[in-house]
Amino acid sequence: MNIRIRNWLQSRGNSLPREKQLSSEAVISLIIHSTFQFGASMSGVFLNLYLWRLTHSVVVNGTYSMIVYILTPIGFAIGGWMIKKKDRMVSYRLGIMLVGLFYLSVIIAQERLVEYYVLFAIFNGLASAFYWVGYLTLMYDVSTEQNRIRYLAFNMIFFTVATLAGPALAGFIIRLKEGLSGYTIVFGIAFVMFLLAALISLKIKASGGHHRVYYLKLTGLLMKKERAWLKALLGFFGIGLLQGTMLFLPNILLFKVMPREDIVGYLGVLYSSLSIVTGIFISKYANASKARFYLIISTVGYLIGVSLLMGSINVWSVVGFMILYSIFSPLQGNTMTGYYYGLIAKLPLKGELKVESVVVREFFLNVGRVISIICLISFGSNLDGGLIPWILMIAAMTQIGLVWSINK
Repeated sequence: MNIRIRNWLQSRGNSLPREKQLSSEAVISLIIHSTFQFGASMSGVFLNLYLWRLTHSVVVNGTYSMIVYILTPIGFAIGGWMIKKKDRMVSYRLGIMLVGLFYLSVIIAQERLVEYYVLFAIFNGLASAFYWVGYLTLMYDVSTEQNRIRYLAFNMIFFTVATLAGPALAGFIIRLKEGLSGYTIVFGIAFVMFLLAALISLKIKASGGHHRVYYLKLTGLLMKKERAWLKALLGFFGIGLLQGTMLFLPNILLFKVMPREDIVGYLGVLYSSLSIVTGIFISKYANASKARFYLIISTVGYLIGVSLLMGSINVWSVVGFMILYSIFSPLQGNTMTGYYYGLIAKLPLKGELKVESVVVREFFLNVGRVISIICLISFGSNLDGGLIPWILMIAAMTQIGLVWSINK
């Protein structure tokens, strides 16, 4: 399978100018991330439903996610230090292994997960952070200014394909088994996928240049000097205001109006398919000069989607909302990420601040996520109440600020 993916990607690039073709390490990084994401999509979506089945509490789910987001920037800072002093692959592989151990711990704990959900949230936040700070740094290293938009588009396509297949298989397995035993099988398969991703990562060599200075303490001064960078960071804060609730709430809403895990998984296939179509469009037609236009379009899409929930929360309104979100979220995410990576190259020290930039970006993103979850817990913990659509509407309206965060 991995060889087929590599050959397909290379064949797609043969007709392109050499500078736009993907390197072998770029292709391997896509394979690793796809393998990792297949396991993560199987387990991550249903971890929230697992907690919901055990507690039926939005507060518990929200608190769990909030702790993860609070710990993630701390994990990013520690992982960034590892990258600077050792190598990006140290943090990357450690993250893969720790995420695998996390789900192994979930299998062992089973129903007792609820008793220790705070500790599990801390573990998950740090483990995921080590993975993502390594991968985001790797994404910058294996791509160039000439092929980055194309690389990011392929990354999103393979990410989405894995996200498409994972929940569908997990939903089928959970539906097949009685009680909560299906969840245990799903978490076990995810553990195997993480182990496989760790083994494939051995094919990427260390980047060299170890023991570099870690400039994280100086990023505050850099924000004052580089206003474009600060504006982009505030843009990621705005993304977090919507993302915080969107990473766990929709599946709970859908499960409430249609309490079948397999349906949740199969609808995930639909959402992911739409994201793949968006990714293909981006890979063929996206132009960095139209970044502001893409952000306006995505915001309009979000607002139309949330408006479907304003009447009532039912199967059709939730599904319709998620369809629109799945179409426009990749457009927004790829636009902001591509723009941000372009800014990193223009910062002082000529790309030496890429690790610090990834760490600081995650801090702003997660502050936004935490704020949105606090609002949800405070005002929308009752799923039968009418405030959840309004919370989502306010969060969607804040996305128009992303247009301001992009310099002309």
